[in-house]
Order: sequence, then C-alpha cells, then structure tokens
Amino acid sequence: MRRLRSSRWLIGDGEVALSSRVALRSVGLQIEMNETRPIIGIANSASDLNPCNIPLRSLAMAVKEGVVEAGGLAVEFPTMSLGEDLMKPTAMIYRNLLAMEIEETIRSNPLDGVVLLANCDKTVPAVLMGVASADLPAIVVTGGPREPANFEGRRVGTGTDLWRMWDRRRANSMSDSEWLEFELSLSCGLGACNTMGTASTMAILTETLGMSLPGSSTLPAGDERQLGMAREAGRRAVQLVLEGKRPSHFLTEASFSNAAKVLSAVGGSTNAVIHLIAIAGRTESPLSLERFAELARQVPVIVDVEPSGAGLIQDLNRDGGVPSILRVLSSHLDLRVPTVSGETLGEIVNRAPAAAGVVRDERSALRVGGGFAVLWGNLAPGGAVIRTSTASAHLLTHVGPAFVFDDYEAMLASIDDPGLGITPDSVLVLRGCGPIGGPGMPEWGMIPIPIHLTRVGVTDMVRISDSRMSGTSFGTVVLHVAPEAAIGGALALLRTGDMVRLDVSGGVVEMLVDDEEVLRRREHWSPPIFGDLRGWPHLYRKHVTQAPLGCDFDFLVGIQGEGGQFKEPIVGRS
Repeated sequence: MRRLRSSRWLIGDGEVALSSRVALRSVGLQIEMNETRPIIGIANSASDLNPCNIPLRSLAMAVKEGVVEAGGLAVEFPTMSLGEDLMKPTAMIYRNLLAMEIEETIRSNPLDGVVLLANCDKTVPAVLMGVASADLPAIVVTGGPREPANFEGRRVGTGTDLWRMWDRRRANSMSDSEWLEFELSLSCGLGACNTMGTASTMAILTETLGMSLPGSSTLPAGDERQLGMAREAGRRAVQLVLEGKRPSHFLTEASFSNAAKVLSAVGGSTNAVIHLIAIAGRTESPLSLERFAELARQVPVIVDVEPSGAGLIQDLNRDGGVPSILRVLSSHLDLRVPTVSGETLGEIVNRAPAAAGVVRDERSALRVGGGFAVLWGNLAPGGAVIRTSTASAHLLTHVGPAFVFDDYEAMLASIDDPGLGITPDSVLVLRGCGPIGGPGMPEWGMIPIPIHLTRVGVTDMVRISDSRMSGTSFGTVVLHVAPEAAIGGALALLRTGDMVRLDVSGGVVEMLVDDEEVLRRREHWSPPIFGDLRGWPHLYRKHVTQAPLGCDFDFLVGIQGEGGQFKEPIVGRS
C-alpha cells in the first residue's frame, strides 16, 4: 500500500506522533493509532470581503462529504481571499502571496491531498501556482458566476455593461435616479462575473488544464448541480492520492498548449495570459509569450459571450460549457491529456454536445485568427498584448500622436479637459503602473475616452499602458508593455506629441522617434522613488518579474534550478 505523506506526522508512539493525533482529534477527526486514511485539506477562500467567493461556503461541506464517502479524512482551512471589488490598488499584488500561502500550508501540515475552493480572478491562478509548486494531489472547485442583473428591460453583464453605463453617465445621458437604479440592479447575488472576465476565463482554463471536473467551471453560483460536483471533487481527491496522481501529471506542455488555444478561442481576459504563463512557470513546462502568440492565432474565436460577443456565462453553460468548446476545437487540441476526473480530454469530448447557441462552430466563428495578438517593437521590446476580439477593426492599424499620462489619478482628473488637445487620432498612454510601478499592475489600462469626443460619437481610441485591464473591458488597448516604464522601459522615454504606430497584423507597436533622440532621453531618465519602504509592497517590488514572465517572484519560478525543489519539513517538536 502507498505510504501516505501524513504518516510522518501520525504514525508511531513518539511524542510528536501522539501530539499530532491529539491535535486532529481535538477538531473532531477520529484518528487511529496506525491511521491509513488519506488526509485531504480543503482550502476555502470564502470571505465577506469578497462576494465572488462566498458561494464556496456551501460547497465546502459537500467536498467534506465526498472525502469521507471515499474513505478519507477532511480538514478545512481558510485562505486569503483575493477580491477584485474591494482590494486596492489591485488584488494582483497579493496573487503571489496566496500562492505562497497554499504552498507553505501544504508543506507544513500533514496533508496528503487538497481540494482548492476558489472563484474570483486572482484566487484561481494563485491556488494553481501554489499546488503546482507543492505538487501534492489536488483538484480545484470553482464557485460559478452570479445571476445576471436586469436594467431597462434587458440583462446586464457584470463589468462590461458597467463600463458602457459609466460612459453614458460621464456624458450626462444618465440622470441621478437612473444611475441609482442601475446600481441597485447590480446587487443581484453572489458569485463571479457572468461575462468572460478573468474569473470565468480562469475557471474555464482550469477545466481545460484537467484540474477541475468536466462541466463544472460554467455552472452558475447556487446551481444545485454544484453540490454534486463538489462532492465528487472530494471523492476524486482521495482517489488521486491513492493513485499518486499529482499536478505534474496534468500540468504538462500539452495541457498548457491546449489552454492557450482555448483562452484565445473564448476571447478570454488578457489577465489570463499572465496567469497561464505564471502557472506554467511553476512546472517543468514553461510557456513563453512567443509560444502563446503562436498558439493563440491557430484557433478562431467561437464563444459569443461578452465582451467579445453578446451572451453571458449562463448561456455558455446551457449550451454545453467547456466540453462543447473542446469538441469544436478538437482538431486543434491534444486530446490524450489526462484530467483529474480520471478521463482523458478525448473521452470528455466524445460525449460533449455539438456547437449550439453561444458556442459557434468554426464556420460561423466570431473572428478568425484568435482573440489575441502579441506585439513587439521599440515601445515594447519585451512584448505587449492586445485582445483583438474586443478591439475596433479600423484601429488595428493606426498612426497617431501620443498623449502621455504619468499618474493614474492625474489622468482621471484631467482626461476630460478639452484644452489638452486630444483628438480621435491621439494615442492615449498611461505609464508607470506596471508590476513594479503600480505596484501589481492595476487594471488602469482602459483609459476613458474624453467626454468631448464621446459626445461626437467616438467610442474607441488606441490606448497603450504597462498596466492591465479588467477581462470584462473592451477597446483597442495595448497592455502589459514590457519592460515597464518604472524600470526604464522604452515607454518611459515616450513624450506627448511623439508619433506612435500600431500594426496588429504585423505584431508591431513603436514610437516613430529617431534612435539618437531616444538615447539622449535615456541619458536624462531617472527611476521613480517609491514610498513603500516596508511590508509586502517592498518585497513585491524587489522580486516580481515582468509580465512576459507571469509577474511571479524570481525565487518561486520553476520546480528545480533557481526556484528550488519543494522541500518536505523536518517533523519534530515545533
């Protein structure tokens, strides 16, 4: 019989084993002297500070029931909850902290496997990064999207319609009472964004990677089928331990290639590009930005969900969810990859429904060539990303004068000043808000269109930033410019009035400035002085990598080499 990891804590007649058994009995577990049942940790990120993750509370008990039914012992523990709504300047700055918390909780406790309850944007990639490093048998349970709001007689998609309504509000085409009515309509329940924001994108990618059960990632919050899925996840966690199936069995080069293609095909969040690279960076199968670009353009955009399309995640679930997406893309995917369900991707595809509703077949795709493009050039020598599925076609090739903002708050305060001279041809630039400059790359890249332009019908402009934007956002926005301005990237040398050229089909974003002039500017550039002299922001700025490397910490990347192998603790007196 396979020796359990927890045996190092529990088996024997020594004082440490006795103390460990007493501790677990004290919380209600019936531990035997020679315990042979796997101990499954349930990492629960539910929090009142994060409405996206509250549905996980009801799923935790179902997971426990599944663990016990399969002959295991279940122990629930809380984790940090990374909520997009309230955490400032951004939840992204704490993604690596939660990944470390998962890895270290696993390392230091008698756990044989773990079920990870996550939902909101950064929580899902964080737990995957943590278990990829710990490489302990694991399965992810997501909490699903919230119910759609209703306003002015139609459904409202989370985030996407908020940005549209905010433009109306800024243009004085919504009254105070209408704005309040819209606010109240959004208070429609718990769960993640019901558009193809980062949360839903990452849930879909988790299922594609084989780390969650088939059909689970698009189930709406509160759907009674979630309880059954959670119970089955508990059962499967025990079986994964008994079979010795670790994340490294599922997180392979083939599965990351599949996930990159699915991300492009669903018109997913640009944030997921960073997260997928970060997760892969914790394994023996790293994913480069160059490789992502190659994979992304191989597939069409086939999911008609906001903001790339018109539907919501509830529609995607009704029309077959991820299995249906995989069926449409089957000729582009490696279907031999295993999943935590015990089936291969091919076996899941064989029983998946055909394309219908918001899931298109390739002949009726929303867009050919994928949902993303990666750009290089003298403005982004390290790369930048644009979601083409939500960009304006007429702006994908554009030359215009830059208007540069160095400060987010100053940009908000001045963007609507017609005296700035911003025209529809201007290229709006916000810099100094990348991984180090932000810190954490806040979602500031979707710079508002100046009001005087919206009033004459301008709905989109080219925008460039070293920050991120919400997955629910849209527009011709070049993001994740690397290296970022705060460390002397070329974006730091751009000046208002410089001509900027964007050529998405050619993969280019550049400033039309003479090389000698650029060198002169660099000689006069000096790095910013940050006010964070202590705590997590200080540590973050010292060790975070750039966006093309996933914004992970330099000392956590990889499972061997510089990142170091996961080390088991010495089990003795504490």
